[in-house]
Amino acid sequence: MYVDREQSESENCYKVIKESWQQIEDTANQSGGLEILRKSFRICKNYIAPDYLQDWLSTAYVYTAMTDYPTQSNFLNPLPAHPIKQMCKAIDNPNAGNNNTFEKLYGAANIYYNFTGNVRCFDLYENSDPHGLGEWSWQACTEMILPIDGKNKKSIFPAQEWNYTERAQFCRDEFNVQPRPNWITTEFGGHNIYRVLKRFGSNIIFFNGLRDPWSGGGVLKSISKSVVAIVAKEGAHHVDLRFSTPEDPEWLKDVRKREIKIIKSWLSQYYHTLTEPSQ
Repeated sequence: MYVDREQSESENCYKVIKESWQQIEDTANQSGGLEILRKSFRICKNYIAPDYLQDWLSTAYVYTAMTDYPTQSNFLNPLPAHPIKQMCKAIDNPNAGNNNTFEKLYGAANIYYNFTGNVRCFDLYENSDPHGLGEWSWQACTEMILPIDGKNKKSIFPAQEWNYTERAQFCRDEFNVQPRPNWITTEFGGHNIYRVLKRFGSNIIFFNGLRDPWSGGGVLKSISKSVVAIVAKEGAHHVDLRFSTPEDPEWLKDVRKREIKIIKSWLSQYYHTLTEPSQ
């Protein structure tokens, strides 16, 4: 279980986001409330609904937490270095001293959706989210059925109950496929991944940055000399595989050096076996 990145940066930032979902719903239900939300979040004129707005905000928080890199990036969206810190800064110290909750949230979402400053209004109907994750959506409907819900009272997100029936219906509507919820655990033994890796795994490096929410499901301890876990407290989603930059912190440089050293040793062992005389 991971701690919300926003809470690790600022308790106030965490509370503002956590309490905002009900405020959005209450505002949407009052007379003229949708127009208030539209203006507050600079939503384009064509469409707005509270559930679309909440999904839009959730996407910003989730993907920013995932890509909370120590340097400027352009992976999912253009983002500054340490984007979660910048999001919470927008909430804790809003521009022009505006203490309105929605203005604070707009400032935070703007870090994710409009770091370049080129967007004048956000289109919720099109989701304003050019990630192109169709391949992942397909895989999450055919091979990796992830039962994700949210019941933790400490989470910034509202409680959410996992519903396989709804997921299956989405997969049929979107891709005309029937999910196989037990395939991946049957194929790879995911119910006891450590035991499976100890028996069958070799020459694998599992890197996990603990600032990445996905690290909660990662392999966080080494299994053997050839199945190695590397954990970085300040790391985000596959940051070790990103392009190196002069601004990279020392811990990240050290992680990459360690990975190269491990891979070199595996290659050395392999070529050594080629030169050994056959029995």
